[in-house]
Amino acid sequence: MSDQGKTATWGQRLAAGLGAWRYGTVLGVFLVVVGALAWRLVDLHVVDNEFLRKQGDVRTIRVESIDAHRGVVTDRHGESLAVSTPVQTIWANPSEIDADEPRLTNVARLLRLSEAKLRQRLRKYAGREFIYLRRKLQPEIARQVLAMNIPGVYSRQEYRRYYPAGEVTAHVVGFTNIDESGQEGIELAYNQWLSGESGRKRVLKDNRGRVIKDLTLIRDARPGRDLELSIDLRLQYLAYRELKAVVSAHDARGGTLVMLDVDTGEVLAMVNQGSYNPNDRSQLSPDRLRNKAITDLFEPGSTMKPISMAAALESGKFRATSTIDTAPGYRRFGRFTIRDHRNYGVISLTDVISKSSNVGISKIATELGGDTIRNLYARLGLGQPTGIGFPGEAVGVLPAPPKWRPVEEATLSYGYGMSVNALQLAQAYMVLANGGIRYPLSLLKAEEKPVGERVLSEDVSFQIRKMLREVVENGTGKRAQPGFYSAGGKTGTVHLVGKDGYEDSQYKAIFAGMAPIDNPRIVTVVAVDAPQSGEYYGGEVAAPVFARVMGGALRLLNVKPELELGETDTSRRLPGERG
Repeated sequence: MSDQGKTATWGQRLAAGLGAWRYGTVLGVFLVVVGALAWRLVDLHVVDNEFLRKQGDVRTIRVESIDAHRGVVTDRHGESLAVSTPVQTIWANPSEIDADEPRLTNVARLLRLSEAKLRQRLRKYAGREFIYLRRKLQPEIARQVLAMNIPGVYSRQEYRRYYPAGEVTAHVVGFTNIDESGQEGIELAYNQWLSGESGRKRVLKDNRGRVIKDLTLIRDARPGRDLELSIDLRLQYLAYRELKAVVSAHDARGGTLVMLDVDTGEVLAMVNQGSYNPNDRSQLSPDRLRNKAITDLFEPGSTMKPISMAAALESGKFRATSTIDTAPGYRRFGRFTIRDHRNYGVISLTDVISKSSNVGISKIATELGGDTIRNLYARLGLGQPTGIGFPGEAVGVLPAPPKWRPVEEATLSYGYGMSVNALQLAQAYMVLANGGIRYPLSLLKAEEKPVGERVLSEDVSFQIRKMLREVVENGTGKRAQPGFYSAGGKTGTVHLVGKDGYEDSQYKAIFAGMAPIDNPRIVTVVAVDAPQSGEYYGGEVAAPVFARVMGGALRLLNVKPELELGETDTSRRLPGERG
C-alpha cells in the first residue's frame, strides 16, 4: 500500500474516533443531566419534600391583618356618643386588571369615581399589587361591585366611626380621621385608650387572591376600650337647643354653655354655636372645630363681682351688713372713668351685687388691694389649667403686677384686665355653690365622689349665695328665674376685643348662676357673642337661656320644685337693666 493510501486510512480512523468520542461525550453529559434531574425529583418528592410544600404555601398562604374596632364613647347613662360600624373597602391589584375592562364603567358609577381617572390610575400603577379604589363603603355597595367578578377587584372589612348625636356633642366628642385615629376632642385626648390593636391570621387564597380558608390565628385583635363620659345627653340636647335658639334669635356671632355638677365637678353639658356634623365633614370649616368653652378666652366682666365680694367678706374688713357710698355714680382714675348705670348713692353690699355697681365694687377693691382679690381668683382656679385634659385648653390671664395701680385694682374687681374660659368661670361658681370646695373638673363619669380642696369658708360662700339670689329676684338677673325653682347668679356684659382693641358696638352677654339656690345642684354659665337684635346685656340675652336650661335640667334630674304657681314670672324685666 502506498504512503498516500496509508495516510487516507489513518485519517478516516481518526475522524471516526473523534466522532465516537464526541458522541460519547454528549451522551454522557446528557445522561448525567438526566440523572441529576431524576435525583432532584426523587430528592424533592421523597427525601426532602418539605421544600416543595413550603414553596407552594408561599404562593397560596398569606398573612392578613384583622382590624380591631375602636372603643365606644357613651354618656353617663350609657347612651352611645361614638361607635364603630363595620364597612367594606374596595381595593384593586392593578397588575391583574385590564384597564380597558368594560365593566369598570359600572364600578366607577357605584363608587362615585371618575371613570377616566379610574382607568388612568390602573394604567399608572400597573406594576403594583395594591391600590385603594374606595374606602369605607356600605356593605351593599361593596357586594354589588364584587358581584361583577372583575379579576383584580377585591374588598376587605374595616370600621367607620359614627356619631349618633351628631352636632350636639361634636365639640366634646370630636372625631377621627379615615384611619380611625382621633383628631379632635375626646377622640384625640383619649386616642390611645380608645384605639384597638389589630390582629393577624394566616389564610389560604386561590390564584385570584380570594380567601378560601382561615388557617391559623396568629394574634387575636384587641378592641379599643370603652369610655364613659360625665355628659348627660338629655341635658346636652336641652342646652344645645336653647343656645342655638338664642344665637339665631339675636343674630349672634356664636355662643357657649357649660353645666357642672356642683358636688363632683363633672361636666354635665358643654355646647357651642356654631357647631358641625362629624358624620358629614364635606362642608367643615376650621373655625367651627374649636370647643370654645375651653379654647376661647374672654373678659368675664361683672360675673367677677361676687368673687371680689367674697374676698371682701373673707378679709374681715367688710360684713354682710356693711354699706358703700357710690355717689356720684362714677370714679375717675386720671383719664379713665368708671361709671354705674345711675347714681345709687349709699347701698348695701347686696345691692352692689344685685345692681351691678362698678363704683361700689371698685371702692371695695381699693380698700382690699389687688393681691387679695387676685389670690382668691387663683384659689378658685382662674388663670390656671382646669386639669380636664382636653386638647387646646386656654389657661387665661390673671395679672400679678409687682405694684398695683388703683385703676388696675378697680377693673380687676369687675372682671376687666383678665381673661378666662367658660369652663373656668363655671368652676369658680361651683365653689360658691357647694360651700367653698374646689373639686377637680372631669369630662369622665366619676365612679365615686372626688376629693376636693377647701378654698373658701362655708359662711362666706353662703353669704354670697344670698346676694346672688337677690340678683335673680330683684336685680339685673330677673329673667334668669328658672320656673318653679329658686336660683342665684350674676349677669355680665363686656365689650368684645377686636384687632384694634375694644369694639364699641360689640358685646358678650354672660350669665353665671346656680340652682336651686338654697341647696345648689348644678351651675351653668351662658355666654353669647355679639348679639345684634338690639338687646345685648347679660340680663337680656344670656339670663333667659339660663332660666330655660336650668328649669328643664332640674326637672330631668328629678329635683323637687320649690316654688308654687304664681310665685315666679320669668317675663318680668326692669327697663334698661344691665349687668
